[in-house]
Amino acid sequence: MWKNIRVVCLLLILVIVSVNAWRDMNQDWNKPITVLLHPINADHQSATEHYIQQISIDDLADIQHYLSVHSKEFRAQPVQFYFQLGRELKKIPPKVPEKSTVLNNIWWSLKFRYYAWQQHASGDGSPSVTLYLNYYDPQQSKRLKHSVALERGRIGTVNLFASRKQNGSNNVVLVHELLHTFGAKDKYDFQTGQPIYPLGYADPEQNPLYPQQRAEIMGGYLPLSASKSVTPESLSDTMISRSTAQEIGWVK
Repeated sequence: MWKNIRVVCLLLILVIVSVNAWRDMNQDWNKPITVLLHPINADHQSATEHYIQQISIDDLADIQHYLSVHSKEFRAQPVQFYFQLGRELKKIPPKVPEKSTVLNNIWWSLKFRYYAWQQHASGDGSPSVTLYLNYYDPQQSKRLKHSVALERGRIGTVNLFASRKQNGSNNVVLVHELLHTFGAKDKYDFQTGQPIYPLGYADPEQNPLYPQQRAEIMGGYLPLSASKSVTPESLSDTMISRSTAQEIGWVK
């Protein structure tokens, strides 16, 4: 009897995992999307803490407008995104491994999923996406490590600067990672950081090709030449290409 009970329990777990995986891979864009954002003082600096205390839901208006406008380019009706500011967390997510190997990535993924599960168990509710925003004082950290987001589980750890002057570029990074959770793929070279031509370019048919005037959001950077690119200063300097729209299911 106990063996049968264990089998039933395992089958139930398998069904739950399968349903969640199917849901994550098949987003219904006709339903509103709730994005929960947890700020974190990742470097334990007083300036970072001061910045976090000043964060307002109004700071996310540009992101909400951007997603609404660009989703309407591919759909009859714009997608409804709702952003919520969660509680400030004291524990930072597991750090992405310095050396990217299959085993390291799997182990990190498991630790990150467990971390996210712990936070959800503490009263996060059931958001569509949860992003953990790791803030750093730009006076102490001049360059931040890459952010990472997972489609299965719809979670991400996002590294940002604790500076109002960099809110625009922070929004670019945040939207980039948010779209990853819906299946959007990176369109830049991991070795050079350069957007991949033509998929990573906003206007690949522009003549002359450089400098590009906008960045493709998943290309990550604004190409100034074949070997130089910069981070867009704001979302107004970016666009969402048809290729990215197809990856996330906004268009067939």
